[in-house]
Amino acid sequence: MNISIRQIRYVYEVALTGSIAAAAEAIPISKSALLSAIIHVENQIGFRIFERRPARGVKITPAGKQFMLAAQDMLEAKSAFNRCIANLTRPGTVQLRIGCFEPFGALFMPDVLKRYIQGQGEVDIQLREGDQSQLRSWLAADEVDLIVTYDIGFHLDEEVSRICKVPCHALLSIQDTLAEQEAVSLADLALRPLVLLDLPQTAAYLLALFEISPCQPHVRFRTRSYETVRAAVSAGFGCSILNMCPSGSATRDGPELIRRPFADFSSAPTLIVQDKHGREKPAFIQDFITATQQHFRQLGPEGFAVATPALAATLFQV
Repeated sequence: MNISIRQIRYVYEVALTGSIAAAAEAIPISKSALLSAIIHVENQIGFRIFERRPARGVKITPAGKQFMLAAQDMLEAKSAFNRCIANLTRPGTVQLRIGCFEPFGALFMPDVLKRYIQGQGEVDIQLREGDQSQLRSWLAADEVDLIVTYDIGFHLDEEVSRICKVPCHALLSIQDTLAEQEAVSLADLALRPLVLLDLPQTAAYLLALFEISPCQPHVRFRTRSYETVRAAVSAGFGCSILNMCPSGSATRDGPELIRRPFADFSSAPTLIVQDKHGREKPAFIQDFITATQQHFRQLGPEGFAVATPALAATLFQV
């Protein structure tokens, strides 16, 4: 059969996301190129992998599920081969490939990695920053060894290591009258224009918080960038909701910004490290998990979260 590993990966991504459009965004590649790969692979193997359902994505066929199992083995073997060759080119050097939720790259990952490499010898770091769907795609395709993200939309099993809870809080201009309060309410925030961290799944999670509020906020400014959220709030476009605070060597807020906890909201997503090794994790992955846990334990709740005292006391109860 004349099928390339790249075409296998494209088909695998579509099966993983359940949508040609979602897979095209995650890779990224054009939808026409993905569809062409699917047609080519199906013609080569002689059966349909997907049932196309207009406006409803794709549904994998029973035969397609068997193809996906073989595809996963192929992609994992390719990843292992690449890793082995990389280690041969620099004997004694460990290569760590990490996928992290986009804002984390600047907020705390360098400090965690600095702690990790102490005592590890030479380590080459490959850090890929993406949204939730991209992270899952990279991990499934074995393009990264582990991912660091929130547990939003994840099925928590033995492949997930819980680090701590990170509650949401309000980011306000110092000129906002809410800045004078020790804690704010979602109802008050809903009356102000919102600057939204507009990443897939993240935006839906943040907007869903207002379901308990009498009204929904007007989203005045959307951006994928944590830094741009801070700049927009500082410039007076509105308020925002965030979870993680800058810590360690990360750039701190300017004097025109202030963060306030919510008085009426206690739910908090969990920061997790996910890999594909279950309970039998390689030492280099377990060492990274330990370094991440130690980093946040040393910071303490006040170092990475904005929460009421009662909520802050529960953040390591994961």
